[in-house]
Amino acid sequence: MKTYCLDVRGDFACFTRPEMKVERVSYDVITPSAARAVFDAILWKPAIRWYIQRIELLNPIRWINLRRNELGGVVSERNVKTAMKNGAGQLGTYIEDDRQQRAGLFLRDVRYRLHGQFELLDKSEGPEKYAEMFQRRARKGQCFNQPYLGCREFSADFRLVENPDEEASPIAETRDLGWMLYDLDYSDRASPSPRFFKARMENGVIKVPAWDSEEVRG
Repeated sequence: MKTYCLDVRGDFACFTRPEMKVERVSYDVITPSAARAVFDAILWKPAIRWYIQRIELLNPIRWINLRRNELGGVVSERNVKTAMKNGAGQLGTYIEDDRQQRAGLFLRDVRYRLHGQFELLDKSEGPEKYAEMFQRRARKGQCFNQPYLGCREFSADFRLVENPDEEASPIAETRDLGWMLYDLDYSDRASPSPRFFKARMENGVIKVPAWDSEEVRG
């Protein structure tokens, strides 16, 4: 299976740690699920699923503290169902009444090289057309929705890397990153569950284990 490579960068990023209940605190690096979402933004089809094999850090890890205004809640599900049933309803939310100020510890000036492959879920089709479609769209900078780095307000720029061996080397840093979110398991669609893996960066490179390996735990 061919591996595809993207150079992804942005001014800010926040890959939120799920153990933080209120304040947003980012992981040190992009998570496999956030990396997969970048590939999905360029080409998503029901017949394929993306998996990340490798994450390379091209910029040093830098942090920034920000305080932001956020909404404390969402539109009521009950109101939505009532509006759908009656054809009209109150679906608005008043920002001034629901505004909360929260602190966040985010990443800044991030740049990654992401290596991913897609699995063909529909075996009756060949992978060639999806490979050509992805490469064409990535070369032109086309996407179904704007890729982002953890939060939608932190948009990402991307570039298809044709020859990774000719690109700049990752940063020369090695460290344990601890348990990191891998992705959500949607086998039970009613209640998707998170899965984690123990991440380690070796000379700026994080090798992502296979989804079904023993290193990935629920």
